[in-house]
Amino acid sequence: MGIINILLGFLLFLNIALGFSIIFLERKDASATWAWLMVLLFIPVLGFFIYLIFGRRLSRRRIFTWDTKSKLGVKKAVQAQLRAIEDDDFKYKHKELAEYQDLYYMHLRNNDAILTQDNDVTLFTDGNAKFDALIEDLEKATNHIHLLYYIIRYDRLGKRITDTLVKKAEEGVEVRVLYDDMGSRLLSRKFLKRLRQAGAHVDAFFPPKIPKLNFKINYRNHRKLAIIDGQIGYIGGFNIGDEYLGESRKFGYWRDTHLRISGYAVRHMQTRFILDWNQASRHDINYEERYYDAKPSGDVGVQIVSSGPDSDWEQIKYGYIKMILSAKEYVYMQTPYFIPDESLRDALRIAVLSGVKIKIMIPNKPDHPFVYWATLSYIGDLLNAGAEVYIYQGGFLHAKTIVVDGKLASVGTANIDVRSFRLNFEVNAFLYDQSIAQKLVAAFEDDIMHSTQMTKALYKKRSLGIRFKESISRLLSPVL
Repeated sequence: MGIINILLGFLLFLNIALGFSIIFLERKDASATWAWLMVLLFIPVLGFFIYLIFGRRLSRRRIFTWDTKSKLGVKKAVQAQLRAIEDDDFKYKHKELAEYQDLYYMHLRNNDAILTQDNDVTLFTDGNAKFDALIEDLEKATNHIHLLYYIIRYDRLGKRITDTLVKKAEEGVEVRVLYDDMGSRLLSRKFLKRLRQAGAHVDAFFPPKIPKLNFKINYRNHRKLAIIDGQIGYIGGFNIGDEYLGESRKFGYWRDTHLRISGYAVRHMQTRFILDWNQASRHDINYEERYYDAKPSGDVGVQIVSSGPDSDWEQIKYGYIKMILSAKEYVYMQTPYFIPDESLRDALRIAVLSGVKIKIMIPNKPDHPFVYWATLSYIGDLLNAGAEVYIYQGGFLHAKTIVVDGKLASVGTANIDVRSFRLNFEVNAFLYDQSIAQKLVAAFEDDIMHSTQMTKALYKKRSLGIRFKESISRLLSPVL
């Protein structure tokens, strides 16, 4: 008993020491600090290990060695565009772009996100259509293929893509595949073996020192990018797996949003891939013109904006808030998780109380129960303010889209939650184009036909058990 008491006393001491480190050393957000202190208080020993897995911050010293943008010519181009805007000398292809100059100026300043105005954008809301188009483009590649996905599965779709990549690698095309080690933790070794034997390069983002024992739950690369020959890029919510084709019994039809882009915006998607690849791989990609071979292809304005724990700014969240506060008529928002922090909740409340129609759509089923119950909790706040909330019934809603007034939109990988804003690496395309925005509006309105509206009366009928789960999940939402 003496040894057990000493051990418990030691663990308790570590628990208290950890609590002090959270408060005084790590300088977390106040809400996250209180959430972790509650975990340590109510789960005094196990909470210590939970924190080691979920709560540790990423070393700033390590992060800031990643920035090689100056080598890729980004800094110089950013300064030139900033000067043009500040000197009122920036040329707009469409006059209506000037209406949102403050938004893209903000992204340019705090994210080096250059505005391009010569892009062609195709919208996908169905996985089969998206992957058919992607594979067709992969088969046409002649120089290089760069893929980055949070989840890659070696199932029917995964094998189909692998077959294509193996074929192209054997033809002499440079093939690079970057996957997140936690998101793709079940990825078959056969996938890796086949690609590497064909001459492709495959690497994992933040892999563990001991294979299959990755405890780095936070700071995952949640981005989804595909760049072919530097001319075509894909960005959005679909990962690689059969469930994204709607073949999962649990989720049914998978409703997501993805973009195919050609034009100069692909250059900035390429830069994002190269930065991530050079962090994860021992075989750096150096600047070469062939990686930036994009040609003008249309007239859609696009900014590629990324965010993550490697930055002091929450760039995508700032973009969301700026979009919401710029709205004059309506904001349509689709997200699988709705756990906004106070700043985003305030923006939505201010908008709806100012007469702007706020319509939010969430899925009808959870893939992460605690996150789903927290979502239901925060939905109540917006219902009380006057927002319209829709529960998608046509399958699982995984889209991450915002549309403002049918003129401005964002599509990408970032959910409306703390994890996407602060803990994961994300990337979104901000779209300054009425035709694309209207297509997203039409998709939203079509989804309403497959949804039920959550009214205040229905919300009040929630069972006591659901309300209890919501309360606990809301308390823990800063660390979910």
